[in-house]
Amino acid sequence: MSAQSNSHWDRRTLLRAAAGLAVAAPLAACGSNNGRGGGGSGKQLQQYFHAYGEAGVEQAVKRYAKAYSKAGVSTQWITGADYETKLFAALLTQQAPDVFEFHPQIQLVKSGQVADLTDIIEPVKDDFNPADIASHSYDGKIYGVRMIDDPQFLFYRKSMLQKANVAVPTTLEELIEAAAKLTTPKVKGLFLGNDLHAVEAPLIWSAGAETLTAKNEIGYHTDGVVEGLRQLRKLFTSGSLLLDAPADFWDPSAISQGLCAIQFCGMWAMPVMQQALGDDLGVLPFPKVGSKGRPSVYNGGWSMFVNAKGGDVDAAKEYVKWLWIDQKQYQEDFATSYGFHIPPRTSIAARADKLKSGLPAEGVKLFNTYGHFDNIGWTQAMWSAWDSVIADCVRKGGDPEAALDKADRTVGRELKKLFG
Repeated sequence: MSAQSNSHWDRRTLLRAAAGLAVAAPLAACGSNNGRGGGGSGKQLQQYFHAYGEAGVEQAVKRYAKAYSKAGVSTQWITGADYETKLFAALLTQQAPDVFEFHPQIQLVKSGQVADLTDIIEPVKDDFNPADIASHSYDGKIYGVRMIDDPQFLFYRKSMLQKANVAVPTTLEELIEAAAKLTTPKVKGLFLGNDLHAVEAPLIWSAGAETLTAKNEIGYHTDGVVEGLRQLRKLFTSGSLLLDAPADFWDPSAISQGLCAIQFCGMWAMPVMQQALGDDLGVLPFPKVGSKGRPSVYNGGWSMFVNAKGGDVDAAKEYVKWLWIDQKQYQEDFATSYGFHIPPRTSIAARADKLKSGLPAEGVKLFNTYGHFDNIGWTQAMWSAWDSVIADCVRKGGDPEAALDKADRTVGRELKKLFG
């Protein structure tokens, strides 16, 4: 359940194109529309999900909806790379979904698009990971229910490191050296995704910086981040980085098919990797960058939101409360039966036996120790600005300071718009 579809797009690309809110898309193209619940009350609700890559997720989502007795719930299962485009286009129409999955984004709050869910979350708030509550909160209110936490790591082939006499890297410099030693005519040392965008935020955090400060000011423009960008450029030109994998970082095929020795990917892919590689698999955080750095683990994931402009907001909130707060067995099933994810609820995570030993337990430990969550104030335009930083100074070899100065202008404009 990789929070990716099986087409080639990464989970954060979803965050970026929402600037195109006015794009119109025919809703008939959105995917299947079954999985309707009982609906004895005559009420009808529609929920939007993007097409998860792992088998069984769609059936599970529709099974949960069918079990709901207070309204008929239809599911739009949206395949392809354009979930976000279709979602935001639909939100502008009369056919908008009542409930949809997405990521915490301040624009959705400020535009009045998502409903305040504080009243349904407050009674169980202490059972949620505090960071999940914080990343969905603005001005004292909570605007989404986290469904799954999706930590992302570097996975490595133990036997390949052993054969090349390479120690598990703890710094970005060591990772670059390891990648060089692990590269052979047939295998690249490292895969960080085809465009490197997946490691933008980990690079910032591992350099000891933040995307935004607690005061919603630029936090990423530091000497450590500049050094990290220079090191990434060195890696990009080294010949030891896999840059043309058949699928992007979210798909485990690069490491499981032997195309690379180390791959950046998510916990969701662990079962598939383990099936292919057995015990020959280790996991480590994104390594520290520079002297002020620290390892980091990016926590992706998905959350459920209620359309504040929908036809029956109260009925939609009642459904979200039923499924994502009351039905703990469904929440555990969703998190652990279709790939591995960490349940955001402490009580559910505590009983998730599949995550208690071996590699999954190591992943949970790294998540708890080094995890970083999305900042609700970090917008699509800010992500795009950072895409340009990677393009300008890593892919094209430009000056990191100049690339960051350019990003600062975009991010600064956004911050002024949002926070004055």
